[in-house]
Amino acid sequence: MQIDELKVTVGEVCEGYFNDAEEGVVGYDERLDIRPKYQREFVYKDAQRDEVIRTVMKGLPLNVIYWCKVKKDDGTDGFEVLDGQQRTISICEYVDGSFSVDDKYFYNLPSDQKRKILDYPLFVYVCDGTDSEKLDWFRIINIAGEQLTDQELRNAVYAGSWTSDAKRYFSKTGCAAGTLADDYLKGASIRQEYLETAIFWAASAEGKTIEAYMAEHQNDPSAVQLWNYFRSVIDWVQAIFPKKRREMKGLPWGLFYNTHGKRTDLDPKKLELEIQRLMGDEDVTRKSGIYEYLLTGDERKLSIRQFDMRDRLAAYAAQLNKCAICGKKFEFEQMQADHIIPWSRGGKSTPDNCQMLCTKCNLGKSAR
Repeated sequence: MQIDELKVTVGEVCEGYFNDAEEGVVGYDERLDIRPKYQREFVYKDAQRDEVIRTVMKGLPLNVIYWCKVKKDDGTDGFEVLDGQQRTISICEYVDGSFSVDDKYFYNLPSDQKRKILDYPLFVYVCDGTDSEKLDWFRIINIAGEQLTDQELRNAVYAGSWTSDAKRYFSKTGCAAGTLADDYLKGASIRQEYLETAIFWAASAEGKTIEAYMAEHQNDPSAVQLWNYFRSVIDWVQAIFPKKRREMKGLPWGLFYNTHGKRTDLDPKKLELEIQRLMGDEDVTRKSGIYEYLLTGDERKLSIRQFDMRDRLAAYAAQLNKCAICGKKFEFEQMQADHIIPWSRGGKSTPDNCQMLCTKCNLGKSAR
């Protein structure tokens, strides 16, 4: 890859600046694609964004910005921001009057301060090489201290028509996935966490990895298949568990759907009554596990409250150091607390329901 230095000012980069969620972000008299299809969304917090502007105002140097040469659709030469999108957008948005720094918008500044900002030289290197070389370089670059997430890296590696369309559904602020399923998803759409979740669910349904799924669909004209699958997952969740609770957020709903989506024995009314009972059960310490428990019957998902040390010692003494089943004596450390009446049959983690068993008898009881 060939890398050359380019002398360019803030004013030149801001010339013709245009930022649209659908159409993209351009500048440098429309010769610079500031947010190419493999780039992340704008993720700077206000404090980071403002610090970029203060650095420019003080005339202090920003880190190196990398562009790469491209051929535009009309056949003319252009550029893409390879590294430095966050800083570039911060600067252009400020000059465009979109936000203030220290209570001053760009248009509030005296003319000499405006000129100082517009004449500020950006330290830009222009890279020229193959698509593979550019993407390899992009993978190893840190963007102003903001590490790329795994999904942002995948978006770069598998950039194409499918990824661009998938980001439209899952990666914008206020995107369709967020509007539909924000109560069920964890993370942030602009950091590609919604997209990563959706692809992981869909890929798992086919026994594939995220990478294999993206590679297969990279050149598809649209991601409507992924979007339809995602909607099916959320529709199923809302039908089976219609009452929203905070414990539902971040659960692997797509994996549940892949396994249980075709079941006909799931009664929403009965499930809701059981959810209410389990939510009120003090022995259930992991409330978010209730949903998987109801689908699988696996009590481990509930993290049933264990007997505390005082209860175990009291039971051990009452049993005269003997296992409640085999009657043999054991050291305390060789025994385990057990529910006399199992939790699944209504037993509670209370002292009167505690017995001490040797390891062999406890395992034998669990197996029955």
